[in-house]
Amino acid sequence: MDMARTRILVVDDNRKTVDLVQAYLEKDGYRVLTAYDGLQALELARQGRPGLIVLDLMLPGMDGLDVCRVLRGEGNKVPIIMLTAKTTETDKLIGLDLGADDYVTKPFSPRELLARVRAVLRRVGEEEVKGPSEVRFDDLVVDFVGHQVQVRGEPVHLTPTEFKLLEVLIREPGRAFSRLELLDRVFGYDFEGFERTIDVHVMNLRRKIEPDHKNPAYIKTVYGVGYRFAED
Repeated sequence: MDMARTRILVVDDNRKTVDLVQAYLEKDGYRVLTAYDGLQALELARQGRPGLIVLDLMLPGMDGLDVCRVLRGEGNKVPIIMLTAKTTETDKLIGLDLGADDYVTKPFSPRELLARVRAVLRRVGEEEVKGPSEVRFDDLVVDFVGHQVQVRGEPVHLTPTEFKLLEVLIREPGRAFSRLELLDRVFGYDFEGFERTIDVHVMNLRRKIEPDHKNPAYIKTVYGVGYRFAED
């Protein structure tokens, strides 16, 4: 992916915020689409084919959570960074639970947001494959080159963050990763959020790939530590 020419959709009902973010992104070489409400954002996400969306949570007409919910329901895997003025852990995790890849809390530094954009796009654009290009585990098939996952022969749509988390775990089956290790390996920078973030992504992964997400066969909890992928 040519990150410097990636089209980014910026959505916020505050035009000053949009203008500020747009200026920073364009200075860094990105092309920017803008929207000021949820319905316009949804239309541009579908028609403009952005490589990433910066999406405010509180929007008129249709809020950011509903925009995210609709896009993920349609199988759209575009990376989404949520902007939220809400500060509680629960509020932030709702967006991740719906399929957002990251979030930034208002008020934010434009430089911090730019760093998040770069990090998410770097995860999406990583093409170097270390180790096997494909892993099969029972009914689960992970294609690292095509960034595709199948369960019992059917395709499963993962967000870029979910895919990266699965890749980290499945490449080292049996190894117990702490939540902090997974944050570092998946996000690749000093993520400001809570370790609980990993729990939400793991929960979403289990819902998508496990035969019974309440009794997981693939992603095992290591109590007091974190998670590991089942050994062959």
